[in-house]
Amino acid sequence: MTLVTFIIPVRHQDNARDWGQLTAKLRQTMASIANQTHPDWRCIIVANEMAELPPLPDKFSITRVTFPPNDLHDLGKASEEVILDAFRFDKGRRVLKGMLDAPDTRFFMPVDDDDLVSNRIVEHAAANRDANGWYVSRGYLWNDGSRIFCGVNNFNDLCGSSLIIRADSYEIPATFESASMEWIKDMLGSHRRIRDILKSKGVPLQPLPFRGAVYRVGNAGSHSGTPGIGKLLILNRTNMRRPDRSVRALLRLRHVGAGLAREFFGAADPAG
Repeated sequence: MTLVTFIIPVRHQDNARDWGQLTAKLRQTMASIANQTHPDWRCIIVANEMAELPPLPDKFSITRVTFPPNDLHDLGKASEEVILDAFRFDKGRRVLKGMLDAPDTRFFMPVDDDDLVSNRIVEHAAANRDANGWYVSRGYLWNDGSRIFCGVNNFNDLCGSSLIIRADSYEIPATFESASMEWIKDMLGSHRRIRDILKSKGVPLQPLPFRGAVYRVGNAGSHSGTPGIGKLLILNRTNMRRPDRSVRALLRLRHVGAGLAREFFGAADPAG
């Protein structure tokens, strides 16, 4: 049995504004995952047939799917809730395909194709094999292509790469066809709904006891279009009325030095 399986759902190539940019960021995500300090893991990338992907490091594999493009992928074509609902379903069904290809897994961690994870994730899971799982309450925002990080303490509200959950807690259907659309959206497509669902079933998640992941912001290719750190945390409307909050946000900024580069980038240059 594999201790932790990371799953990276990759959107349909027709939904990517720039496929070359997407795969460049995917390379960083793969390098981050491959840097784990404990060896008991694998990673499955779920992508459409004909989608060109970077060369895979050891322990990575591809699950190919034939899902059509998400016609509501881009914001502005319908109401926000309808668009998010379509996004949850498209992401969730890709995650499910990856899970079904890894039935011998203790924990799953879905990771968005442009985010980064701590190299301590698998080591922590190895030391706590009987846990229900964890949510990443504390993490970092990273201005894309810069050397600036900002610590945040509500990471799981902001980023989908924030759940490490024991496989049996999902109650994964035996086949893809037997999974309902609502189950896919609630359990696999939404990082905000599943915590309450699992808590109601008596399998609550615990906060990961360290900063566990990095959410790339100011990324032109992302679905959410999240602005950079400056606009998101410092120059937003609320903080402009409360300068003390902007000052506190400034004090949380960190330069990506050697330690953070090793933990999240595999020692690569984040600005390179």
